[in-house]
Amino acid sequence: MELNEIKSRMHSKKLYYCNDEKLVAEQLKRLDMLYDFNQTRPSELEKRKKMLKELFAEIGENCYIEPPLHANWAGKFVHFGNKVYANFNLTLVDDTHIYIGDNVLIAPNVVITAATHPVHPPIRSRSGQYNAEVRIGNNVWLGAGVIVLPGIIIGDNSVIGAGSVVTRDIPPNVVAVGNPCRVMREINENDMKYYYKDLEVDL
Repeated sequence: MELNEIKSRMHSKKLYYCNDEKLVAEQLKRLDMLYDFNQTRPSELEKRKKMLKELFAEIGENCYIEPPLHANWAGKFVHFGNKVYANFNLTLVDDTHIYIGDNVLIAPNVVITAATHPVHPPIRSRSGQYNAEVRIGNNVWLGAGVIVLPGIIIGDNSVIGAGSVVTRDIPPNVVAVGNPCRVMREINENDMKYYYKDLEVDL
C-alpha cells in the first residue's frame, strides 16, 4: 500500500498497518522532536512554547504542558484551544486528530487515545490498526488518571472524575465518574456556592 493511501486511512476509521517502513521513519523524526521538548529545563518556558507550536497541529494562547509529554506522533494531529493546562505524563495516542477546547484542565497521568486495534488476533499480530478522532469541549476538567477512548466526545463544562475510563460520549454540564464512566449528576447552582463538601466559595 502506498504511503499516501495509508495516511488517508489513518483519518477515516479504515484499517491499515502501522508498521509500514516509510510511515515509521516519518514518525521517528517526530518523536525525536518530542524527546527534545521533554529535555527542556523548567525555566525554559519560551523555548517550550516555540517547540509546541512546531509539534502540534494547532495550539492556542496561554497553553502549558508539564513534561514529560508522550504522544505517538508528537502532537502532529493534536489541536489545543486557548488556556489548556496539562499536568505531568499526559499521553496522547494521536494517530488521528484529537481536538481539545478552551480552558481545559488535564490532571496528571491522563491518557487520550484516538487509536485502537481489531479484536481478531491474526490482524492485530500484523500491526493492524484503525483510528477515531476524539473531541473534548471547552471548560472540561479531566481528573487524574482518566482514560479517554477512541471516538469519544466530551461536552462543554463537564468534569470527569479521577480514574475514570470514558467508553461513551459524555454530555455537557455534568459530573461523570467510573469505569465505565457514567454521568453522576448535572453541574448546578449549588456548585457555585460550595466548592468542596460544606466549604463555601468565599472569593
